[in-house]
Amino acid sequence: MFKGQPKGLYALALANTGERFGYYTMLAIFMLFLQAKFGWEQAAASQLYAIFLAVVYFLPVVGGWLADRIGYGRCVVAGICVMFLGYVLLTIPTPANSFGIALMIGALLLVALGTGLFKGNLQVMIGNLYDDPQYAAKRDSAFSLFYMAINIGAMFAPFAATAITNRWLANSGLVYKADIPALAHQLLGSTITPENTARLAELQGQMPDATVAAMPLPEFCNYYIEHLSSAYHMGFAVACVSLILSIAIYFACRNWFKHADVNAKQAAAANAPVVELTPKQTKERVIALCMVFAVVIFFWMAFNQNGQSLTWFARDYTQSSVSGWSKAGFNVWILSLLCVSIYTLFGSFQAEKKENRILLSIITAALWGGAIFLYRQMPAVLDIQPQLFQQFNPFFVVLLTPVIMAIFNAMANRKDAKHPDGREPSAPMKIGIGMLVAALGYVVMLFASVGQASPAALAGTVSPDPVVPTYLMGTYLVLTFAELLLSPMGISFVTKVAPPKMKGLMMGLWFAASAIGNYMSSIPGALWMNVPLWANWAILAALCAIAGLIMFVLLRRIEAATK
Repeated sequence: MFKGQPKGLYALALANTGERFGYYTMLAIFMLFLQAKFGWEQAAASQLYAIFLAVVYFLPVVGGWLADRIGYGRCVVAGICVMFLGYVLLTIPTPANSFGIALMIGALLLVALGTGLFKGNLQVMIGNLYDDPQYAAKRDSAFSLFYMAINIGAMFAPFAATAITNRWLANSGLVYKADIPALAHQLLGSTITPENTARLAELQGQMPDATVAAMPLPEFCNYYIEHLSSAYHMGFAVACVSLILSIAIYFACRNWFKHADVNAKQAAAANAPVVELTPKQTKERVIALCMVFAVVIFFWMAFNQNGQSLTWFARDYTQSSVSGWSKAGFNVWILSLLCVSIYTLFGSFQAEKKENRILLSIITAALWGGAIFLYRQMPAVLDIQPQLFQQFNPFFVVLLTPVIMAIFNAMANRKDAKHPDGREPSAPMKIGIGMLVAALGYVVMLFASVGQASPAALAGTVSPDPVVPTYLMGTYLVLTFAELLLSPMGISFVTKVAPPKMKGLMMGLWFAASAIGNYMSSIPGALWMNVPLWANWAILAALCAIAGLIMFVLLRRIEAATK
């Protein structure tokens, strides 16, 4: 798994891990922040969220085009600096007025621009490491490992955001209650019903500080919104710290990957060999890549519900406390031990020396023992917050990456006369399978929504009969399987197939497809208050299934063009 990989992979992966940790910490609470601070309805908040994600993933087109001219490393460093400024502006606790909205939008534009310069170009540099014939066969596994590193940062992000939120609220004599922000804005906007006023007063009485619990209701609403919004601003500050770590890793280990920081123009100037394609080959490859890009749009539309409709479902339709074995999933330290244990377990099977197998087996058992110990220290019933569900996707990515790699490695080694290169599916076939698997994830949500009232009927409150958290946990598990079949394989495919003089641009177009999907992710938000709950999940499942079938129809043409 790790054996035989160039050192540059680990340096670039760790630099990206820090950046992604900050980004996903911000993203874990961003939708909740918009609704808590500004009182926006789902449609408006979802629209801004989707536009931001679309711009974040569209600007790598610009970043890739620029890097093909001035160099990948220069764009990566510039991107980190621009992102840092954007996150600094997000930490400023402005009033919830037009100035606050304008400053927030300006900060988001800087984050998006910085990401556009950083994200795709760093991945092109990783792909360049595997242009060396010595490492070429490990390209797909390298991007799986790289993707795993991204998700290590993402796994800790919801935990960090939640810890900061809880600490800030506790210092102000408050605790988090999911329905207070919406009810508070209803009261301050004079749109609240008598039933919801009584519910808000009941929630105020649950505050741990007696002075806060005794405040006049309008004063309490302003106080709660102000301090919850400030807690979210402090959560955004985490990204600033993580970016400092990323740039430190990048420069400290630069010698490990410096040779990969070369675009086609720089290689030609240095008289380095550059693969030349005929105009026909270039056209065929670009068309094949664009076919793949068109299909994955619908995956990203469905996948990026984690910060939108799936978070709303976690807040409004899922139990706010958990007991039994599933509460282990809400302790990030237990999840971390389980993740490490899967790698030591695989290492024990793959170790060549007996003493190493024994040592790794002992470490695996110790890690499991530590997880059991931490589980037994947890309270019988654990209160949870909606953003914590977002840690399941990165956890499953880290946990399942070695499993997926082992399966594909075994298939690649099954060679015969009919399959001289092994039976491992091609990257386009994996993408098609991933789309069908993603559809199954939303079938789980269909079952979770049976008998639930529509969002409009709840009118800002939470469901009186919330479902158990395992529905969302199962959905994230299935979506993660789909993601592992699609995203790292797609990135690897682009770096392998893109014409040498267009690598930055083609990687940018991969992200542009993500951008379109991210913008389309606002569709469920626009429908949220206007259709039954199950209808959103049915639409997402159907679109993923149709896109997967289209991929299989196009498969032969894509594979023929990229050989």
